[in-house]
Amino acid sequence: MKNQVEFYQSLGKLFYAVAASDKNVRAAERAFLKEFINTQWTLLEDSTDEFYTAAAFQIEIVFDWYEENGVTSEESLTSFKTFKHNNPSYFTPGINQMIWHTAIGIADSFSGINKYEAIVLSKIQSLLNIES
Repeated sequence: MKNQVEFYQSLGKLFYAVAASDKNVRAAERAFLKEFINTQWTLLEDSTDEFYTAAAFQIEIVFDWYEENGVTSEESLTSFKTFKHNNPSYFTPGINQMIWHTAIGIADSFSGINKYEAIVLSKIQSLLNIES
């Protein structure tokens, strides 16, 4: 259970890195993420956190915490990279595609993908070995 919670927390960091790449997290980005968590990530599997809440909600919790504490996009992305490097078994091709679709959706949710988001998406694409 602990590792599954940490996996979702790492995703919160990654998705925050996308939203914060232009130093301005928009309500549309937050709303897209919340909806995607509810409709996609919570359906993936049934692990829970210590409060018996779907572990996937850790994505939103960490995203919000990072925003409240002014963590930079780069710091957030670096933290995700470390988790991915130390836990490669979580990152199956199917999960990588779901991560990619979530990241693209966040970036595109407010006025399309800007240059800062494109840079972060390029890094994510490389990290996940996603073809364009």
